[in-house]
Amino acid sequence: MRLKNKVSVITGAAQGIGLATALKFAEEGATVIVCDLRAEGVDAAVAAVNTRSATLHGSAAAQALGFALDVTDREALDAMVFAVTQRSGRIDVLVNNAGITKDARLQKMTVAQFDAVIDVNLRGVFHATQAVLEPMLAQGSGVILNASSVVGIYGNFGQTNYAASKFGVIGFTKTWSRELGPKGIRVNAVAPGFVETPILATVPEKVLQNMRDQVPMHRLGKPEEIANVYAFLASDEASYINGAVIEVSGGMSV
Repeated sequence: MRLKNKVSVITGAAQGIGLATALKFAEEGATVIVCDLRAEGVDAAVAAVNTRSATLHGSAAAQALGFALDVTDREALDAMVFAVTQRSGRIDVLVNNAGITKDARLQKMTVAQFDAVIDVNLRGVFHATQAVLEPMLAQGSGVILNASSVVGIYGNFGQTNYAASKFGVIGFTKTWSRELGPKGIRVNAVAPGFVETPILATVPEKVLQNMRDQVPMHRLGKPEEIANVYAFLASDEASYINGAVIEVSGGMSV
């Protein structure tokens, strides 16, 4: 088990890539801290993670905890970190997965749309990372994994706010890897391509097919395929990977 006994906080963990990551981390032996906006989603994810842990590793391994919080709420994040460290004594991994989209072309994008995406996707990453930093610095180790996107590297029509936030996350990753690497904390980013998540549930089939056509593998990614990369980066197998942005897109940028 690559993540045995590692206390891992995952934001946006109630569905999609976040939930797949929580389940994968549980398979690898981690204690999973599920964070998401809605309490019912958090409860369902915690139950799923505990079931996966108990099935694979025995009932004693079922240690998931859940926190319903908004990543833009610094006080809620600080309270979560305090509760986790009081219980477990440490935090080993943070996966900054929480994110939203509010798409519109530049001339039609409202300030509210722009601000909402920047607040969650960029400011939320800043807040969550600062919140876990004290215990990681105290223990002299940690892994921070940031969710960027291929959109943050190459841009995308109608996603000014999203592209800016995901490009900003890359800037965070590069900067923090320099600042925190000497402290024993690795910081990396994952840039997924088009992935089959609930966020695509309302996208017309014609648009989905166009997305598939842009990928040399002619399919969308699966949440589990992104989760596998997070699990590797969180593990000691990736001990010399720091400041990297790993594209997981089926080769769409080739």
